[in-house]
Amino acid sequence: MKFFIVLASVLAVVAANEDAEVLRSESQVNVEDFKYALELGNSVKTQQEGSLNGENWVVKGSYEFTSPEGEQVSVQYTADENGYHVDSAQPLLPTPPPIPEHILKAIEYINAHPPPTQ
Repeated sequence: MKFFIVLASVLAVVAANEDAEVLRSESQVNVEDFKYALELGNSVKTQQEGSLNGENWVVKGSYEFTSPEGEQVSVQYTADENGYHVDSAQPLLPTPPPIPEHILKAIEYINAHPPPTQ
């Protein structure tokens, strides 16, 4: 399932760039593994490889492009039974602000005083 989500994402990038010239397109698909690479004339590059590990797919890949602001964006990721994980990104992906101290204390209190069971 995750393979199809990632594949759909790549296809969305390609569809959004339908006027781009294909500079390189390689693919190898087998029953228990696959590998592909795609490079377009508008700076979009993507590659992905995956293998079946028991009942789960383990997929590693990367993509890069130039943003509308002219900034080079690149992401390396892994997708497995635990979901999609960004291994590295340039520029760095935004991160949430730290959890406020009073919220941490409230969570600590809730964990120390669980509600009574019925």
